[in-house]
Amino acid sequence: MLIIRKKAYARAGLLGNPSDGYFGKTISFIVGNFSADVVLYEWDDVEIVLAQQDAARFRSVHELTNDVKMHGYYGGIRLVKATIKRFVEYCTKRNIPLHSRNFSIRYASTIPRQVGLAGSSSIIVATLRALMAFYDVTIPNYLQPSFVLSVEREELGITAGLQDRVIQVYEGLVYMDFSHEAEKSEEGYRYYTYESMDTGLLPRVYVAYHNGLSEPTEIFHNDLGGRYRRGDVDVVQAMKRFAGIASEGRQALMEGNHDLLAKLINENFDLRKQIAQLPDWQCEMVKVARECGASAKFAGSGGAIVGTYNDENMFDELCGRLEEIGVRTIVPEIVC
Repeated sequence: MLIIRKKAYARAGLLGNPSDGYFGKTISFIVGNFSADVVLYEWDDVEIVLAQQDAARFRSVHELTNDVKMHGYYGGIRLVKATIKRFVEYCTKRNIPLHSRNFSIRYASTIPRQVGLAGSSSIIVATLRALMAFYDVTIPNYLQPSFVLSVEREELGITAGLQDRVIQVYEGLVYMDFSHEAEKSEEGYRYYTYESMDTGLLPRVYVAYHNGLSEPTEIFHNDLGGRYRRGDVDVVQAMKRFAGIASEGRQALMEGNHDLLAKLINENFDLRKQIAQLPDWQCEMVKVARECGASAKFAGSGGAIVGTYNDENMFDELCGRLEEIGVRTIVPEIVC
């Protein structure tokens, strides 16, 4: 029996986010400690197997309530279904023949939910990889991020930018330029300039996420997007500066200027705080990390942070202090 196994990893936005949704620039790296794993094998019918996040049976109403708080009202099954639909439409529009064999598909994810580590897009990327392998269809890497984004935005109405999808497709460490000048189009999908960088350029980096509290990305992004479209000067100028921070961060990495990189990471968060009301528990994560001497900013929409640290003593203090407020700290495995 043909068995196809594909995965996509979590990611951390190092600099520039959230400007990826506003023609900005960002730098991200893969967090190989966590992944979404998809298994696909030939079957009599097309079957999507429910995962733990898709639970519909609970021991009590309290368990149901806790599940919704942690996972939202939707699990990953909608992501898998939407990816399959979009893939078939992609192939049909381009007259790419698909064989008639059916399949069963299931997913599992170890990525912490709703803390800004790109758990949703990872399920889509892994599913797309499995479908391409099963049907022997190739979608160029530079188009895949926009395909994945179309699944989220157009099929499911999820507010998102391109950053997560780019880094999950390319992996490693990537600098992304989403400016109008970098924009191109092919087969109805937009793509931009994506530069893979040597992961050895990174200083010591950590990722930390809250074990008990989470927040969907839409809570942060929806209001910000509306203000940007209305021409809110503070938001528009902030997006330009976020892009500048990423550009300067790229140069700092190339030159090995880790002190400047740390300052830019801190500035990224401080600027974000100026334009948005952020939950106290998320700001506390950054505050505690900085008190240990580390740099800190959100890794995504909130709930997880990323930054640099100087040595193992600082990392040990970081782990201990953050653990006191319910936060787990890891050294990311940057998969290429």
